[in-house]
Amino acid sequence: VQLQASGGGLVQAGGSLKLSCAASGTIFSVANMRWYRQPPGKERELVAKLTRWTTGDVSDYADSVQGRFTISGDSAENTVYLQMNDLKPDDTAVYYCAAELWTSEVSGRNDYWGQGTQVTVSS
Repeated sequence: VQLQASGGGLVQAGGSLKLSCAASGTIFSVANMRWYRQPPGKERELVAKLTRWTTGDVSDYADSVQGRFTISGDSAENTVYLQMNDLKPDDTAVYYCAAELWTSEVSGRNDYWGQGTQVTVSS
């Protein structure tokens, strides 16, 4: 299983970016997909999480991005997006996507990570 993140770049404060993360390979079912970020010199933090339930998807956000970022997914394509609005210089970080999923009906639930994509917000 591979996760490919894209969509990072340089944007001015107040601007928007949309990140994408596509999971490929042998995937039986996805439990959740998540976005993390790691600002320069700081630890990695969870930004947003999309949990898949039989009744629908549930999203959760870090307090710092609540109301500005939106996580969404395309279950058919095993893709997750992060729409980031009203970006601030403090949002500057390398953004990583991750997914917990099953590769078969009998496999355990394992965690997979994509490579990072740089987001830089200028003031």
